[in-house]
Amino acid sequence: MVKKHLFLLLALVATFTFATSAKAQMSDDAVIDYVENGLSIGKSQDVLMKELALKGVTKEQAERLKKQYENKQQNVGVAEGQAQRTHLSLYGEGAQSNVFSFEMLSEKIVEYSAQQVFGRNIFSYNMLTFEPNENLATPENYKLGPGDEVIIDVWGTNQTTIRRTISPDGFINIDGVGLAYLGGMTIKEADEYMRRKLGRIYSVEGEGAQSEIKLTLGAIRTITVNVMGEVAVPGTYSLSSLSSVYNALYRAGGFSDLGSVRSVHLVRNNKKIAEIDVYDFIVNGKTADNATLQDGDVILVPAYEAIVSVAGHVKRPMRYEVRKGESVSDVIAYAGGFKGEAYTANINVERRNGREYQVYTVDNSDYSAFQLVDGDSLWVGEIVNRYENRVEIKGAVYRPGVYQLSDKVNTVSKLIAVADGLRGDAFVNRALLHRECEDRTLELISVDLKGILDGSVEDIELRKNDVLTISNANELNVLGGVKVVGEVAKPGVYRFAKNTTLEDIILQAGGLRESASTAKVDVSRRVKNPQGMEDVDTITQMFTFSIDGEYNIQGGDVFVLEPYDQVYVRKSPGYSAQHHVRVEGEVLFPGSYALARKSMRLSDVVNMSGGVSSLAYIKGAKLERRMTDVERQQFEAALDMVENVRGEVNVEKLDSARTYSVGIDLVEALSNPGSDADIVLREGDVIIVPEYVNTVKISGCVLYPNTVTYSPKKTVGDYITQAGGYGFGSKKNRAYVVYSNGMVGKARKNSREVVEPGCEIIVPEKKKREGGLQNILSVASTTASLATMFATIYNIIK
Repeated sequence: MVKKHLFLLLALVATFTFATSAKAQMSDDAVIDYVENGLSIGKSQDVLMKELALKGVTKEQAERLKKQYENKQQNVGVAEGQAQRTHLSLYGEGAQSNVFSFEMLSEKIVEYSAQQVFGRNIFSYNMLTFEPNENLATPENYKLGPGDEVIIDVWGTNQTTIRRTISPDGFINIDGVGLAYLGGMTIKEADEYMRRKLGRIYSVEGEGAQSEIKLTLGAIRTITVNVMGEVAVPGTYSLSSLSSVYNALYRAGGFSDLGSVRSVHLVRNNKKIAEIDVYDFIVNGKTADNATLQDGDVILVPAYEAIVSVAGHVKRPMRYEVRKGESVSDVIAYAGGFKGEAYTANINVERRNGREYQVYTVDNSDYSAFQLVDGDSLWVGEIVNRYENRVEIKGAVYRPGVYQLSDKVNTVSKLIAVADGLRGDAFVNRALLHRECEDRTLELISVDLKGILDGSVEDIELRKNDVLTISNANELNVLGGVKVVGEVAKPGVYRFAKNTTLEDIILQAGGLRESASTAKVDVSRRVKNPQGMEDVDTITQMFTFSIDGEYNIQGGDVFVLEPYDQVYVRKSPGYSAQHHVRVEGEVLFPGSYALARKSMRLSDVVNMSGGVSSLAYIKGAKLERRMTDVERQQFEAALDMVENVRGEVNVEKLDSARTYSVGIDLVEALSNPGSDADIVLREGDVIIVPEYVNTVKISGCVLYPNTVTYSPKKTVGDYITQAGGYGFGSKKNRAYVVYSNGMVGKARKNSREVVEPGCEIIVPEKKKREGGLQNILSVASTTASLATMFATIYNIIK
């Protein structure tokens, strides 16, 4: 549940940015840990939001964390919509009293952001310490007191180091010198004093001095200061004697909601000795007022005098504390100044007069004079989305775009000139000028561009937001391309160019292929009559040409093409590429063979391969044939039908087929060449002559599917008996035989003739009325290929 709320919290943090000039941003992992720990101990999301904002979490970081957390949760199976519901519980699904909406929480965050006072939280960051640097050289104006350790180094003729801690009475005791009072002295004064004291025993004074003395500060003392007034934790604090006012404010937890960041008082011995303005530090970097503290000092933070809010288009919109006499210009400076899109001519100030609200519109000339009071709200608006000096030119010029309306560019001709002039394809008879009227409607003005340019027509003066459009003559008269199809190297549509001939376009298409016919090249042309008033029967003009090997039209006529012409280069009827078939299995010379004639048959190729071997089983020979494009389309149409009507058929297995089996009778083909059994071959055919197999396979709905030895004396019933007999629910009268050559025959129970070596007897099973085709396909899985069986059935029923 904690992780669930973490996602929502990150989404809410992403809607909010708390601006401050001294952020100490947490790492991504630290934010995740902080939120999870906070939710686990019962912190509300509103509290966590405030704490994360105070710790410097930015909007960009929160959005990044939100995406990372969302991806993480999706990877572990958290429902994507779970973190995007409009209303979510803060403490669990059952805590209905604690349900807040996303919108309500977002509004609360925005409200909280608007209430923050700039600079007030600088001393509340736990990642900023404001601790004094004790490794610096001791300042000469540092005043010594009880508990400070002084180090006196003597070098020269005499070498020694004396370390003493100042007693509560302000003394140190040195052998041979006695008591020396250092309390209240600065480092510089103490150094001079000890030089005189030690001069009694060491030669450190006068022209013959042989030793040197240097007094420095060792361990520093602890002082006690009081931090009172509007701070988070007022009280008495023990600090290092090098601490400043800022160190004490940090130890006290920073300012409270009423504390003034502009007027922090430092009181010493019942007198105010300094007044610190934190804005001088965080805005201007000044540290002169950050005085070093002394024992017994009092830091007093009074309540603020006046706070104003700044919203709108400034760089840092939030609330600011102002001092008496500060004006609008001062607060705008604290807010980082105006944004680029801000309207700076005036701003609105909303004020409470104790009875009702008042609104002041302050002009920019009065920004420094208009003084602010407590509760004032400043709003900086946005500039109007329009131009006061813009004109635009589009179309057939060399540099279309937006230009400044000025004394140099204030007419149509000058606008064309600044755009580098007209292109060669510009339509100069008429241009279009769109003008914005005073009521924001558009007016279209026709421009005689040719007359303006040659001086016969008066130039047109431009106004702001005018848009001049100059058309492209070629676009007005669209010229379609020329299409080339057929036996060329690169068929396609080619861009029309004037005076292109038939020979030119064939060369652009890469020239003729080897298979191209030069005796017949056709050109079709559109029938066009823009002035026609009657219906015509002819819709296309046809032209036929013969060309020679040099791509010249026979007869010497030049045929110039027009837009949208289509050129057809036919395939030569006297051209044919080599076609091959393969012979595999029990022949003398298996391998690939070229078809010398289109009418070559099965017996011709078997004879070319040297004939069958002595081990061949000729009756089992089969032919595998590659599908043509037409057959493939018919096959896919049949698959669609099967899938729609019989949704349980595994169409994916059938769809993988690219070939199918053709049932052949090689015995008859070799005995009677040229007969119907001696089929004509085509490209890609594979003739397979198997080795003799003297077994019979029994499958389907039998008790024990089996493979047994072939015997010419056995009937179909005998083979089924060897498989244990018919199974329960078998269709005894529908048994069939699949032969090695791919043919299928009916298996009568008492028949011997239908059984051959290498065949398979299949007994189908009775099923619910799901269609005969599905039953056949289900048992056909026992054969070598589902796709082959489907193609066989398809050939039977087509």
